[in-house]
Formats: sequence, structure tokens, C-alpha cells
Amino acid sequence: MGLSLAAYIDELHERSDLIWPNPPAIVPMKVTPSLKPLPGIKAVTWSVYGTLLQIEQGVLLHHHEQEIRMQIALEKTIKEFNMWNSMTRRKGQPWEGMLIIYNRIREDLGMVSSKQKGDFPEVDSAQIWKKVIGKLELKEYTYDQGKYGDVDDFAAKIAYFFHASLQGAEAVKGSRDTLAHLTDAGIRQGLIADGQVFTIPQLLHALKHQGSFASLAEVLSASLMTISYQQKIRKPSPSLYRSAKESFKKIGIQPEEVLHVSHRLKDDLAVAKKIGFRTALFAADKSACKVTASDVRDPEMKPDRLISEIAQVRDILQV
Repeated sequence: MGLSLAAYIDELHERSDLIWPNPPAIVPMKVTPSLKPLPGIKAVTWSVYGTLLQIEQGVLLHHHEQEIRMQIALEKTIKEFNMWNSMTRRKGQPWEGMLIIYNRIREDLGMVSSKQKGDFPEVDSAQIWKKVIGKLELKEYTYDQGKYGDVDDFAAKIAYFFHASLQGAEAVKGSRDTLAHLTDAGIRQGLIADGQVFTIPQLLHALKHQGSFASLAEVLSASLMTISYQQKIRKPSPSLYRSAKESFKKIGIQPEEVLHVSHRLKDDLAVAKKIGFRTALFAADKSACKVTASDVRDPEMKPDRLISEIAQVRDILQV
């Protein structure tokens, strides 16, 4: 059976033999929040990376432009999961050979065409590593199924380990209490997020540093989570938002009764706005929220509200 992904992540970060990259320091933005109450909001959706989780560039990266970062993450992954003995010997260091394999698989998965015009395919990180495992198994690679589970579970754990080694992340200040207060006030909550199979347990782990949560189900409705790896498309794919819209309509909530919160304007909030959602721009970190004054004033993109702290969503909803 193996450890659940959530339990694996918790256990991993209790180890003293592993060093993780630090989350990036926030580069404050000079903004004036717009917090006028929005009447009629029954639900809130969140972006994850860059909004609820502080992370470099505000996005989860499959490939880092700094080669040294890729080197460190791949070296740690090869060592952690004992991959070297089953790797094809090449000139250069083991991580360089793995980088070639990783990039080839990543690029191939990214070339899959989306079904709807205007949509962008998402690369499933766990599928990258599942294919890597398949190549290693040709050279008698084995792993502890009692600890890691079946090949899909194992691939998901490798994917998390690799990404956690590539980018440090932590919960944005006030995230845990804001989620809890909105739930207590009867506001339904979900996600419209670029994310991977490990995103929910990663978020749960990070939020625990701000207060106890047994499960994110306490604050986020599973039926209202629209996550890119599940949909096989990523932002700014219109179909991602239409799927979220249908999820809310099934429980009797119209898109204009939903507030979508994100640090991304052009490729997230602007699309949500076209679909009919209300929007709030989270403008707190210059490295994550890349907007200009003209972007914010553009009628096609202009968010309904602008916040500089996550907790300010409570002011907008008056809870």
C-alpha cells in the first residue's frame, strides 16, 4: 500500500539529512488595495502557487533556467531513489544523463495537442517520472513498494521530491486563517489552479505551519477543485475556467457569485472574468505578480478588487 502522499511529504520534511531550498523573499509592491465589499458572493476560488503558496516566480517550474538548480534537484533525486545503478552510462555526470532523459520526456508530453482551440496542454510531472521509472526498469531497477506503493504512487512521490528540491515554498501569510474564517462564514471554497498530483498535500503541509488542519476538506470542497494536471490543460486555457463554472452551477452557484483570487492577471484573472467570475488580484510580490498600471486599468482585464494581503478577502466579503 505504501505511505499516502500527504504522509510521505510530512515524513520527508522531518528528516535531518535533507536540505531544501528556502522559499523566496517577498519583494513588496506599492499598491493601494481596493476593498469595497462585493455583495452576492457565495464562493471563492484560489490559485495556489504564488497566491496561497509563496514560490519563486509565482509558478511551479518543470525546468529551471539556472542549470545549477536542475543539477542539484536531479542529483538529490537520483541519490534518494537509488537510480544510478540502473542508468545508462554516458559521458558526463549522472545528473546530466538524467537531464537529457527528463527533458526529452517533458517535451514530448508538452507536445500533445489540446482538444479545444485556445487551450494549452499541461505536463503531468508524475507521468514524466513514471516514464523515467519505465526506462530504469529495463535495467532491473526496483523500489520498495511497501514504502512507496505502486508505480503511480511512486512516481507521484518522486515528482514531489524533485519539485521540492527545485523550488522552496511556504504558505503565504494569513492563508490558513483566511480559509478557515471563510468556511466558518458559510463561503464555499475551491481552486482554479495550475497544479500537480502533489499540490493539495503540499498545500496542506505548508498550511500546517500556520495552524492545525487535519485535511483540506475542512475548507476546500473536492468537487470545486479544478486543477490543471487533472484537466490536462493549464492556464490560460478557457476550458479550465468553463469546467470550474460547470462545477459551481451543479451546486446552484452562478459564476458572478464566485470570486476568483490570483496573483496572475493576464493569464488567469482576465480569462476568469471573460467566463463570468468576479476577480481579485493579489498584488503583494513583484517577482510573482507581474502587472503594470495600464494592465490593471484595461477594461478587459481590470479586476473587481485588488488586495495586498490574503486576509483582505475577508474585508471584501465582510466576514
